Amino acid sequence: MTAAFSQPDLNASGSSGSPEPSRFQRPRRLGDTVVTYLVDRIVSGAYPVDSALPTEPELCQEFAVSRTVIRESIKLLEAKGLVKATPGRGTRVLEPIGWNLLDPLVLEAQIRHDSELSILDDLINVRAALECDMAAQCARVITPAQSEALAKQANILAESLPDPERYAREDVTFHEMIMLASGNRLGHAIIHGIHAKARLSSRYNGEPNKDELAQSLAEHRQIESMILQGDAQGAAAAMRVHILGSWARRRPGVRGALGGDAEG
Repeated sequence: MTAAFSQPDLNASGSSGSPEPSRFQRPRRLGDTVVTYLVDRIVSGAYPVDSALPTEPELCQEFAVSRTVIRESIKLLEAKGLVKATPGRGTRVLEPIGWNLLDPLVLEAQIRHDSELSILDDLINVRAALECDMAAQCARVITPAQSEALAKQANILAESLPDPERYAREDVTFHEMIMLASGNRLGHAIIHGIHAKARLSSRYNGEPNKDELAQSLAEHRQIESMILQGDAQGAAAAMRVHILGSWARRRPGVRGALGGDAEG
């Protein structure tokens, strides 16, 4: 049997499921792809909580790999908090509360299979909390050179308004500059990781219209203004309005789900 694998489609609007292994070409690192498939099946519910994964021989046959590859894959699943291998009970799926959602594979699968978008709602709330704090700190410590660079980036963002794809790229740069200027390296690392994965999903990005982009730009200008004035409280409030409001405008299905009181 020839094993072949593929990363499940992150841009699917719903639960895509993972393709059958026999349909794809053998990758360079079989273990990584076995883990990708098993993560997808666990998160999707194909392997329910407390159910046992297929036995080693069954997985070896399905993926056409050695027992060593399967055992290494199971260890990686354990490290992600997804399963527990116990002698006499096999490898069983653990409760979602213990899953490592900062792990890229777990987060990607969670976003892909979350029909209610609750994981994206949670991500937005975490992002708002961290970025509001970083915006406030940025207003306190930003240097003249960083202030000049941020003002220039805000102008570039305005120039990009007619081109939504370019606007999205410049938007990310604007936020990155604020996080870096704040000096909060851990906060930046967390946001950089989870936001990068979320942006791979079409359900996160949406399709903003002209009016929504104009609103987004106005919110960025307000953030810029508060930071350059050194108003930490105002910068945090403006960032919150922007992140929560932007998600409420573009969230699929339920507009205004987060209150609309206040990303890009």
